[in-house]
Amino acid sequence: MILTPLNGGGQMKKSRFTEEQIVFALKHAELGISDATFYTWRKKYGGISPSELKHMRQLEEENLRLKRLVADLSLDKAMLQDVLAKKNCRWQRTAPAYPWDH
Repeated sequence: MILTPLNGGGQMKKSRFTEEQIVFALKHAELGISDATFYTWRKKYGGISPSELKHMRQLEEENLRLKRLVADLSLDKAMLQDVLAKKNCRWQRTAPAYPWDH
């Protein structure tokens, strides 16, 4: 608890808020962000140094790049399997199984 002067008299009144809470409230008001935004940011970035944040961003970018690559390769694979299935279907209808089956 913080003691603050009461009406200029020598007595001190106990404050409802700690110094940390007051500083938090002032900074929060300066930024103009909502409580929900503040707590979301604190949960996500609390205690992270700038170098850790930079590394985290690099990992997120790499992760996004790799996800796109996997999606492209999966699409390529699906298209090739489709083409192969169509060729196999045509080949089975037109070609005899053994040369002596004509």
